[in-house]
Amino acid sequence: MAAKGNAVALSSGHEMPTVGLGVWRMEPSAIRGLIHSALRIGYRHFDCAADYQNEAEVGDALAEAFQTGLVKREDLFITTKLWNSDHGHVVEACKDSLKKLRLDYLDLYLVHFPVATRHTGVGTTASALGDDGVLDIDTTISLETTWHAMEDLVSMGLVRSIGISNYDIFLTRDCLAYAKIKPAVNQIETHPYFQRDCLVKFCQKHGICVTAHTPLGGSTANTEWFGSVSCLDDPVIKVVCHSKSPVHHPPLSLAEKYGKTPAQLVLRWGLQRNTVVIPKTSKEERLQENFAIFDFAISDEDMEKMKSIDRKYRTNQPAKFWGIDLFA
Repeated sequence: MAAKGNAVALSSGHEMPTVGLGVWRMEPSAIRGLIHSALRIGYRHFDCAADYQNEAEVGDALAEAFQTGLVKREDLFITTKLWNSDHGHVVEACKDSLKKLRLDYLDLYLVHFPVATRHTGVGTTASALGDDGVLDIDTTISLETTWHAMEDLVSMGLVRSIGISNYDIFLTRDCLAYAKIKPAVNQIETHPYFQRDCLVKFCQKHGICVTAHTPLGGSTANTEWFGSVSCLDDPVIKVVCHSKSPVHHPPLSLAEKYGKTPAQLVLRWGLQRNTVVIPKTSKEERLQENFAIFDFAISDEDMEKMKSIDRKYRTNQPAKFWGIDLFA
């Protein structure tokens, strides 16, 4: 894995842009406008998932962009993900996503979570809960079986690169042991409050690119869903209000020092850790802001300051919906 300009070379031999747009929680009615605006700004990497339940709308937006000449398919990097309930139906699930996205191939297909759950029908992604309200985990399908089915997608020409998501060190190590095609990517939650240096370094040491989902700590979205706190409000990062007194001058926050917004500072920090960042936004003004992070660099000293605010704090908590904490 090596960085090259604004892209990273994956172990599969393909390149992935280092900044992408995540479409999680993006309202279907807003997708066309947001994706077309993103394309005009310069985004070429879009992160989707069957579970986001908006692949069809993304597909329509992309098809229109291809038809009007806004962009060519070969210039884009499109990711989507295998849902938990489809681990025993990998090929069918991938084809279902391709149909909805109106694509002939995927640039990257990820195992969304390292858990197989009761099958609920290809492409249906509601949490498979048992009568007790707890996730109905299928113990008959191993992650190794799932991975070998993912490898088949590559030989079938449906997918160019395959990867994992939300895997810890132990599960990633196991995947490397049984993989014929090693995972090109591990997509994990990581941001200044949840830095996970050991996992990031382990993946990078073994040639697995780390993509940071929730790279801004979830901000408003995760506060709303999970009651979590965003790193964007940390005093080390956030612009502080100066006292009007000519005597008292509080120290500059890092965002203020670099003349950037807290989000831009945090995304730049992610790039300088050699991770790919895929911030989501449903606001067009934020699209430009989140992409304008290539024109400055954070000093080593300030990277250390950022390192000091790690809280080991996960903000994305699917246990809220599953009745069980898979990360426990």
